[in-house]
Amino acid sequence: MNVQIFGTKKSFDTKKAERWFKERGIKYQFIDMKEKGMSRGEFTSVKQAVGGVDAMIDPKAKDKDLLALMNYLTDADKEEKLLENQQMIVTPVVRSGKKAAIGYCPEVWEKWE
Repeated sequence: MNVQIFGTKKSFDTKKAERWFKERGIKYQFIDMKEKGMSRGEFTSVKQAVGGVDAMIDPKAKDKDLLALMNYLTDADKEEKLLENQQMIVTPVVRSGKKAAIGYCPEVWEKWE
């Protein structure tokens, strides 16, 4: 299993996800979204796996103005804005091949093993 965890070092859910994989001896690659972020291909793969761009938007994001703007954009425009402003994505984003989950979802990750 080739697992990637996209998140931030300060996110508690990201830390919980890392701990979950460590406890099971599953190797993973951590990508800090503040430093690197997702490529367009990774973003598209995650979007398809989780059911669209709306599922990826964090309703508790700090940028309330951008969050409000997202409600009025078309899906294509939302995708572009979210790709530019990845701090608006729910963390952690956990990928394994074509499968992906957002947020802390151990019940989903267990099915991947």
